[in-house]
Amino acid sequence: MAWWEAIILGIVEGLTEYLPVSSTGHLLLVQELLGIGAENKTAADAYAICIQLGAILAVLGIYFPYVKRMAFGLIGRDRGGLELLGKLFLAFLPAAVIALTFQDFIKEVLFGLKYIIFAWYIGGIAILLWEKRRRRAGEKRLEGLEHVTWGQALGIGLFQCLAVWPGTSRSLATILGGCVLKVPLKTSVEFSFLLGALTLGAATCYDGLKHGKTMIEHYGLATLLLGMLVALVSAVFAVKWMVGYLNRNGLAVFGWYRIVLALVTAFWLL
Repeated sequence: MAWWEAIILGIVEGLTEYLPVSSTGHLLLVQELLGIGAENKTAADAYAICIQLGAILAVLGIYFPYVKRMAFGLIGRDRGGLELLGKLFLAFLPAAVIALTFQDFIKEVLFGLKYIIFAWYIGGIAILLWEKRRRRAGEKRLEGLEHVTWGQALGIGLFQCLAVWPGTSRSLATILGGCVLKVPLKTSVEFSFLLGALTLGAATCYDGLKHGKTMIEHYGLATLLLGMLVALVSAVFAVKWMVGYLNRNGLAVFGWYRIVLALVTAFWLL
């Protein structure tokens, strides 16, 4: 892998990881366009997952006050922080169980572009339908992570299970899932980002331990670190932009983007 390919993958990872458009789908599409993974798909897939560490660090930095509270909660100095950590862990468990149980089927079947295109399209339709309903309802609810209940946290975790299908988008499943469960959009986004750091961190550790040696042999440590660094910088930009944009405009633009991307990719594939 050339240095400029690592930069492209890092940019794609960072910009799309927390947007409801599926970073995995975008990375697989870019790998296909660049011909990455033709020699060793296992190494390519592991690289795409491990550069997520950059995006994880971006969220941990942006939401450091919450991270600090959870850390103090672990040592008995912040009850609210400990409760938030417990809710995030509860939300993490369902998808972790599904992913570990069906990991071979997911990688061998659902990582195909045709399945990703389908997930992009259906996800786009779901966003547009939800936005239409949300604007009609116009409900005002209490914002803040402290108002997320244990039941809502578990429900968001169950919605996250949908994201084991590449192209669905973990962010879309958790943000939209939170909204369906009557969590305000801004709070759903914050909970999704923190849950993403936990979920992606577990996936990165798992793949890094399992396929890290193969990945380093094929691409080298410097290429991996470059991808992570670029992912970190671009993720900071994407997260800050998304929070501000959603507060003003909602999710509709991402629905249209997913539909157009699905149609263009399907045309190219054909």
